[in-house]
Amino acid sequence: MNNPEYTDVSVSGEIKLGQFIKLANLVASGGEGKELIAEGEVKVNGQVDTRRGRRLREGDVVEVHGHAARVAAPDGEDDYFDEATANDDFDPEKWRNL
Repeated sequence: MNNPEYTDVSVSGEIKLGQFIKLANLVASGGEGKELIAEGEVKVNGQVDTRRGRRLREGDVVEVHGHAARVAAPDGEDDYFDEATANDDFDPEKWRNL
């Protein structure tokens, strides 16, 4: 995505792409969202995705016509370890079985 500006939208667990763009007010209706997804007008993490049922996770950024929203954890639930974004000096094997 070219523009890093987005709005955080709190979601507990996973949510489907079609549901999220409506919840995040990126579209006016579910029908509009369905059409835009099918036409390739919706990006997830900078890539076009035409799967309305794609499951989004915390940190995913969805963009529709220059407006973007990021899937965020509800307040107080954002403290977790994510190996994909961890500091390269951190050894997850050392802490995995604590």
